[in-house]
Amino acid sequence: MSNQTLRWPGGPLSGTARLPASKSEANRALLLQHLAGGGTLSNLSEANDTVLMQRLLAQAAATDLLDAEDAGTVMRFMTAYLAVTGWRGTLTGATRMKQRPIGILVEALRSLGADITYREKEHYPPLAFGGRPLAAGQGMAELSVRGDISSQYISALLMVGPTLPVGLRLRLTGEVGSRPYIHMTLSLMRHFGAGVAELPGELMQVQPGGYQPADYEVESDWSAASYWYALVALGPVGSTITLPGLRRASWQGDHVIQHSMKLLGVATEFREAGAVWLSQVPPAAESLWEQPLNFTDCPDLAQTVAVVAAAQGVPLRLTGLHSLRIKETDRIAALQAELRKFGAAMPEVAPGVFEVQSASFRVDGQTVETYDDHRMAMAFAPLAMRGPLTIAEPQVVRKSYPSFWRALTAVGMKLA
Repeated sequence: MSNQTLRWPGGPLSGTARLPASKSEANRALLLQHLAGGGTLSNLSEANDTVLMQRLLAQAAATDLLDAEDAGTVMRFMTAYLAVTGWRGTLTGATRMKQRPIGILVEALRSLGADITYREKEHYPPLAFGGRPLAAGQGMAELSVRGDISSQYISALLMVGPTLPVGLRLRLTGEVGSRPYIHMTLSLMRHFGAGVAELPGELMQVQPGGYQPADYEVESDWSAASYWYALVALGPVGSTITLPGLRRASWQGDHVIQHSMKLLGVATEFREAGAVWLSQVPPAAESLWEQPLNFTDCPDLAQTVAVVAAAQGVPLRLTGLHSLRIKETDRIAALQAELRKFGAAMPEVAPGVFEVQSASFRVDGQTVETYDDHRMAMAFAPLAMRGPLTIAEPQVVRKSYPSFWRALTAVGMKLA
């Protein structure tokens, strides 16, 4: 399907929305399960990234060519896993993946003794693994990496730390971004029996000794929940939705969407059995928007929040968007281009600070390009609550939320 038109038939939104499981949790748990040699995982994500992670982990023992497609988490986590398990072969990816840098992770693994070379462009996939096992050193291995790089690099190194003969001391330098994802990694490592300590000076110490098999139930995905927050925010008066499977004490950094969206008029109520009920409340006073919202720790929420702010005419400033340049697409450029179609703009008004401007926002049949990016499709889809629009290449949602369009039709959205 190349295009899909969305129309809201009228009346308040209501019902229960089925969320996918967190692919961030699922992919970490899958890697740790393999390193531990056992344990049962439940509520695994249906997202393509997680299905792909399962497949590559299973295939690694039988093939010398693995394809991470467009999945950044899979590419980074598998790079570390294949290095420490002594795999011999090539790890490649889609065209966009070959444009996403991986040099910092590769150089760090090389310093630990890994035999990895670049098959095409220096510092980018595809990668060739020579099959050399990591040798024991005289003391605990020590690495320093920048904290402002993708947290997936940092998580990949941390997760293989217990398998190193001498363990790992990892120091983060400079500003640390996406910190909740690092904490999620550490929490799951401890769940699987790893000895991990966070020390002063952004130092993390991982003891050798490997992992122990453990069972784990993956939480529903707060990133996916963000699109339902947007639907309630933009829906007719009286709109509500129930989201099952979310934890009040979540390891996912994107649970902060409940605070961002309260400013935009959506309240969060935790109910029994892990269900969250969303309802409309008055949005924040304009004076509360004088300080930018910082997305350093939750970059996957930026598109959703920016689109809602534009539709509501909120003078929102956003910062901490640097990592969006190297996602599935340049998400900053994509946001700017698509918002212009609705009469909005998102210029950079100061270094690293972007402002949503929308004096004449309208939804009247525009087509949203998705740039091979699942979050572009889902961030703009809630605008259908304000008028008809078309989403190009809607199948991109398979990366993280394959049932998204079915979930929308289940609560009344008309798709054609």
